[in-house]
Amino acid sequence: MKGIFEDTATAFSLKTDSELERAFFLFKLIANEPLVRIGTAMTNFAIKARLPVDGLIRATVFDHFCGGVSEEDCLLVVDRMWSKGVASVLDYSVEGKNTEDPLDDALAKVLKILDFVKEKDAIPFAVFKPTGYGRFALFKKVSENKSLNAKEKEEWNRVVNRFETTCKKAHDLQVSLLVDAEESWMQPAADKLVEEMMRKYNKEKIIVYNTLQLYRWDRIDYLQKLKKVADKDGFKIGIKAVRGAYMEKENDRAEERGYPTPICASKKETDENFDRGVEYIIDHLDTISLFLGTHNEESTYKLMTLMGKQSIAPEDKRIWFGQLYGMSDHISFNLSAKNYNVAKYLPFGPVKDVMPYLIRRAEENTSVAGQTNRELDLLKKERKRRKI
Repeated sequence: MKGIFEDTATAFSLKTDSELERAFFLFKLIANEPLVRIGTAMTNFAIKARLPVDGLIRATVFDHFCGGVSEEDCLLVVDRMWSKGVASVLDYSVEGKNTEDPLDDALAKVLKILDFVKEKDAIPFAVFKPTGYGRFALFKKVSENKSLNAKEKEEWNRVVNRFETTCKKAHDLQVSLLVDAEESWMQPAADKLVEEMMRKYNKEKIIVYNTLQLYRWDRIDYLQKLKKVADKDGFKIGIKAVRGAYMEKENDRAEERGYPTPICASKKETDENFDRGVEYIIDHLDTISLFLGTHNEESTYKLMTLMGKQSIAPEDKRIWFGQLYGMSDHISFNLSAKNYNVAKYLPFGPVKDVMPYLIRRAEENTSVAGQTNRELDLLKKERKRRKI
């Protein structure tokens, strides 16, 4: 099975020559850290100054990493990927706000996506972020078990209601729902809410998935405890397993406040923790389903090997592989060609509102040099194959 990710003809089969050239150009820019810093600052300034840059952003970085500005706008991308067996996860990538109206707007958007998803086999999951439904500071206060004043209690009740409304609708429509993870100091409140939703809606089928950031050394322990609760209370568990996206912030906060960092001490320990978490889930597939969110080829091969050893068919719906749109096509499309379940996270939203997401993508790719170099090498290989 090793070596399947070298097949660039399959990986980039949907890309026209011009789209391939754009991808090559973008990853060359992303590989240059000073250029990313300058470009980020200039883009932020242009948007705040209301300069007419939307068209330029759309034609370059936005169209590479995003599906469009609306659900309908994404359909062309969704259908193109589905023609190769790769599903989509529509991700309304507008950052959470600190006022009520945008939170209700986010709820309305996710509910609309659920209706949209129900009509499309190509979109098997919906997704939302906890702080899209409530203020970060409120999640933090609840996580710390601090008393809420009367106004905050009312506000928290509205957060709970947004979770309940979304998960009930997903259950009624029989659409799976991924709940993203965020910083460790707000996560306990989100975990508790998601657990309640699992208890209610994961009785017969797994509808609700929580996200485990396995660069945290404590999350396998959390999963094992959750399984005991699930076994006792008679519900199933959905898990999206990722490494994590807030490492620097987590380590900096721990150092500033003088507590042990929740992050594994090294990349090696993170990889080992990630593998242990995935193995635990595969050993308990009777009650836990897995969405493996990774761009790491070794982790992908390991899961494929585990599935083979346990005679789990590639198309078994209890296991999904997931990557972000615009990245790791060599993993996504080659897995799909071997009949594995694959879904790309497909971000969408107004250009100016999605910019924080796009900036994170650029910064993450810059900081993970191996990932960017790998993308560039594969794009070079395909350009050579096409004689571009």
